[in-house]
Amino acid sequence: MPEAAEQAGPGSDGNALPRTGNPATDAALALLTQLVRQGLTHLVLSPGSRSQALALVAAELERVGAIELHVRIDERVGGFLALGIAAETGHPAAIVTTSGTATANLLPAVLEAHHSNLPMLVLTADRPAQLRGIRSNQTTVQAGMYGAAVRRALDVAAPTGADGEADAFARLARQAWSASLDETGPVHLNLAFREPLSVAVPDLSGFAADVNARDDGAAESPKAALAHPAALARENVILSSGPRTVVIAGNAAGPDAEELARAAGWPLIAEASSGSRYGPNLVVAYRQLLRDAGFGGQVQRAVVFGHPTLSREVPALLQRDDVEVVVVAPVGEEVYDPSRSARVAASARVEDADPNDRAARAWVGRWVFASRALLEEDDAASADHIAPDVEAGRSHTPEQRLAFAKAEFAAVRAPVTRRMLVEALWRFTWPHDRLVLGASRLVRDLDGAVPGKKIRVHANRGLAGIDGTVSTAIGMALAAQPQGAETPTGTTRVLLGDLAMLHDAGSLLFGEGERRPTVQVVVGNDGGGTIFDSLEVASTAPAEAMRRVLTTPQRVDLAALAGAYGWSYRLVQTRGELDQALSAPPAGTSIVEVPLPR
Repeated sequence: MPEAAEQAGPGSDGNALPRTGNPATDAALALLTQLVRQGLTHLVLSPGSRSQALALVAAELERVGAIELHVRIDERVGGFLALGIAAETGHPAAIVTTSGTATANLLPAVLEAHHSNLPMLVLTADRPAQLRGIRSNQTTVQAGMYGAAVRRALDVAAPTGADGEADAFARLARQAWSASLDETGPVHLNLAFREPLSVAVPDLSGFAADVNARDDGAAESPKAALAHPAALARENVILSSGPRTVVIAGNAAGPDAEELARAAGWPLIAEASSGSRYGPNLVVAYRQLLRDAGFGGQVQRAVVFGHPTLSREVPALLQRDDVEVVVVAPVGEEVYDPSRSARVAASARVEDADPNDRAARAWVGRWVFASRALLEEDDAASADHIAPDVEAGRSHTPEQRLAFAKAEFAAVRAPVTRRMLVEALWRFTWPHDRLVLGASRLVRDLDGAVPGKKIRVHANRGLAGIDGTVSTAIGMALAAQPQGAETPTGTTRVLLGDLAMLHDAGSLLFGEGERRPTVQVVVGNDGGGTIFDSLEVASTAPAEAMRRVLTTPQRVDLAALAGAYGWSYRLVQTRGELDQALSAPPAGTSIVEVPLPR
């Protein structure tokens, strides 16, 4: 049993909870209601017998409007759904499972939360101590299962109904919530329950009314929730403006990277999911320029925010002996430091910079103009950008007007290419939308082509796995599109490859009573993992071996898959069809399949 709290429990919270006399139910009541008091609004549940007390209390909390409950039969899907909610809100969602393999299925999402510094509350039900280690049914070693991937792990003994127990579970909830937020990561509570596992849950209308009256709108904002760095003793660095510097914004860097680059007059290398891909200093064609001795070779210092993962050129730069590296990492024990010699800071600012200084303008201007020139060269060389002659369309000469009409018709009927796909998706995504990028070739295609735009982009780049992409996006959509919202809240779009889609096919299942947000999943289907075509070994390995064990071609009927799960489906093969599909996504859940050449 967790240690009893001093001055804690229902009495100190001003709203005594009803007691049922069943230790499991009373403990679940104390734990979950206290989490709601702390700010919990979303709970994800995968059903099972051992966790029934938690499940039934969660159902009652949803009934009285205290939380939104999301039920998923696949724990792996549920884990990534909780991850998506945290990515959108900055607050942890709770994920509840039964014992046994159910707990192991959460590991991929827990690992991604750990490496992405996203809060999560993992509540796993377990057998009591007397049933462990004797091969009891559905019993394994759950305590410590997630190892170093969780900020805290507590193995909680089965409640017995002893005095002070409700206070102890309330205190446990406060500790778990605070640890998940303050240390920005997952917290695991392994909760043992003994039979009888539950009884009917009492009416919690009074609790919900009390919480709403005292705490209406008082939960921390996402920005505030993520502003509690762990006590890592990192310095706030003041940089001089002297060395030739670039600012690098990797995944989830946030706006600080762009602000520093603009204030100091430094080039900004910002990945698509950085949250910094905008502003006058943005360098889109950074890969090419970092390889160029006249640009990358001249860099003397790099200031890194977030987690860069989309190029080889960035880590190559950071490992150079002649480049000073400053990594800004306000949260998380691990930092991105390929050279293992970076100066690590909680924040960075420049004290003596003048972005209008001639030397500063020359330095950043060279990068920005060179990047634009490279992109224009790519445009000129790409059939995607062969547009009709507008002047011919205004001509009074019938021949020229006819030629213009034919060219315009040909452009609309042009087959979709990778670049056309990513540019269209970027163009049709607005600030009130969400864009989720899967781990595939397409995220790199997008990163190397699209201009700056201040939109909400997320990618699971903590471990950059293909699993859970759609589940994460659904979690973000559920949080971004509140139940019963009176005003439109945008579309959550997902861009991913066919294998990433199939890996998360279970996410398409919505059971009875589950809310379907507006989610548009765009599948670039090239029949397998063509990202492996870029490996060095692809030029020497037998083609059949590459197909068999790496690219793994597939021929799944995505239309049938969508229909089986109740999703709408659309096949897109031309530019005109693509623009139509993206400009007016249907309400609810939909899949857009875009066949792509290998």
